[in-house]
Amino acid sequence: MGLVTNAFLFNFPVTITVSQSAHKSSNNITLPVNEGDFLSIKFVFESSPTAEMMAADQTVHGVPPSLSAKVVGSFAYFTVKDRLPTILTKVIDTIHRNKNKFFEEYGEEGIQAEKQTISLLSKLRNELQTDKPILALTDGLHDTEAWNQYLQRHQGVQRDQESVSWFKSPWLYVECYMYRRIQEALWLNPPISDYDVFNEGKTQSFFESQQAVMALCTYLEGINKNMEGLSKNQLLEHFNKLLLVSLWGNKCDLSISAGQENSQKMSPIDSLDSLQPFILVNDSNMVWSTLISAQRPGQSGKVTAGRVDIVLDNAGFELVTDLVLADFLVSSGLAREIHFHCKSIPWFVSDVTANDFQWTIQQTMAANHKWMSKSGYQWKIYVKEGVWSYHDHCFWTQPHEFCDMAADAPDLYATLQEADLVLLKGDLNYRKLTGDRDWDHTVGFDTALRGFGPAPLCSLRTLKANVQVGLQLGQGEKLTSQDPDWMTSGKYAVIQFYSPKSEQ
Repeated sequence: MGLVTNAFLFNFPVTITVSQSAHKSSNNITLPVNEGDFLSIKFVFESSPTAEMMAADQTVHGVPPSLSAKVVGSFAYFTVKDRLPTILTKVIDTIHRNKNKFFEEYGEEGIQAEKQTISLLSKLRNELQTDKPILALTDGLHDTEAWNQYLQRHQGVQRDQESVSWFKSPWLYVECYMYRRIQEALWLNPPISDYDVFNEGKTQSFFESQQAVMALCTYLEGINKNMEGLSKNQLLEHFNKLLLVSLWGNKCDLSISAGQENSQKMSPIDSLDSLQPFILVNDSNMVWSTLISAQRPGQSGKVTAGRVDIVLDNAGFELVTDLVLADFLVSSGLAREIHFHCKSIPWFVSDVTANDFQWTIQQTMAANHKWMSKSGYQWKIYVKEGVWSYHDHCFWTQPHEFCDMAADAPDLYATLQEADLVLLKGDLNYRKLTGDRDWDHTVGFDTALRGFGPAPLCSLRTLKANVQVGLQLGQGEKLTSQDPDWMTSGKYAVIQFYSPKSEQ
């Protein structure tokens, strides 16, 4: 199986032709080397290939290439060419604007750290803009080896280090790599190693969404106050509304706006009806059924609910929508406990770190609004009692497709297997779920997951990248004719569900 396993590393279609006789078989693999040239490799087996091998070969053959900036004019191309350098420039500006703060806290050492960090980031920006080869990390952090092994894997596939570069390599890889290099530049320059270059934007997003947060917490209070008198249908109605609020909260993404203000100003509940036509796939009924199925008879005849894991995306307003949904799931008895998964380093401009999680609860508690403050205090109790817990894992800030998780992060995969439902928020999680590949829109969500299924899972995502699966025949073409930017504008959304149990 060694040959077939290695075939999964290629980022372009691999054609495997198998011929066999009574005593041996040969596999001819034709690989593109340079444009217009092909390398043909012949492997000879002394025994016939197994059925498992044959099935794996067909799977490899059916996997489309990764999205990449090498396709001039594509969204990936403009992201690498324009948006990523803009984000880097804003990071450099943020560090420079805070040099007085660094001096006040750390003296001359802080000033030197600021200068050296900016120097490294300017070098990084130049590498990106001139399509230089991807470099190995040198900071010696706990995930450095994993990153460098990933680079070596790509170099081995390409057989040429020069071809593993910003515009030639998979978009998912190089975009993740940029954020990891930002962290490296900071880490190599103590005492500002722990400085969050994206903190200002995240806090601004939270404070500019105060009216929407107040409206949402007021709505939650109304539900909780009448919880015991709610019928199952009323509970389902509230569940659907809060799931949709969490879905549309994902529009507030600072990485897609290159760090520009992107907050929620109006009551999210009032917007739901007008947004309904823009949901392309809605599997919310499957999410509800999964929560109900996870309920078990407990002690004294009391029903015990299941565990829900939420893989978070953006801080600011979106995080509040996730916390409100989690509060409802617990208070309604639809979930026993909630495990939140955050990023271990500042990531994609607005992603949630452990510090953002704690800060948001503290700020909600301190709000000068009765129901908002009450919500914050309740969330603190949930955390203190272990009903809510938050976790980070370096896999979330690596470039791997999620189908690699079982092999590359078996501990995290095992953790997710303990959940009764996993909610994955946002565009980057969707890109990793589907491998960020050029799938046909009608390919099934289960097919694009390529074996990833630790537990029943659901993607809540507003579309900001040109990968989308699970659509009806002709749906993608119709959208393209009506709105050419439908996959990247954040205007459309999906609630897509998959359960490995349905295949057993």
